[in-house]
Amino acid sequence: MSEPEVRWLSEPEMEAWRSLVQASTGILAMLDNELQAEHGMSLGDYEVLHFLSQELDQSVRMSELAATLHLSPSGITRRIDGLVKSGFVERRPCPSDRRGSNAVLTPLGLKALTTAAPTHVRGVREYFVDRLDAERLAQLANALSAIDIDEQRAAGGCDEVSAISAG
Repeated sequence: MSEPEVRWLSEPEMEAWRSLVQASTGILAMLDNELQAEHGMSLGDYEVLHFLSQELDQSVRMSELAATLHLSPSGITRRIDGLVKSGFVERRPCPSDRRGSNAVLTPLGLKALTTAAPTHVRGVREYFVDRLDAERLAQLANALSAIDIDEQRAAGGCDEVSAISAG
């Protein structure tokens, strides 16, 4: 069985890829650093709190949260453990399936999110939105929306499988 031929990136393709990686990782790092410095909260924690706040009952099944955030089961467990320890999230049994549990935003978690949100939005504006005019912003949104993410491949997956494929 022969391996498929690799289609190496052309210089313009490589430049586009490098620009995307550099911009996205740089912006995310700056946002994370600001949230850590001003609120003692990581960008990952902020994402969880924000996602929970958008739900009608501010509750989401852990497995759904893991898939949405592209984390493994142990990755979401560690993230939620920290948020539970801080009092921002509670774990509750899933009402429809006793084997599962839900992450539930607490009033303290909502307050922390509300306090951190202006810092986050200010950073998003400063490092991203305000650096592009309306036309470029629309073009970028259009270009990125053309990329169809395979949610199954992007999911955190099983920790054992991840560990084997990483080794």
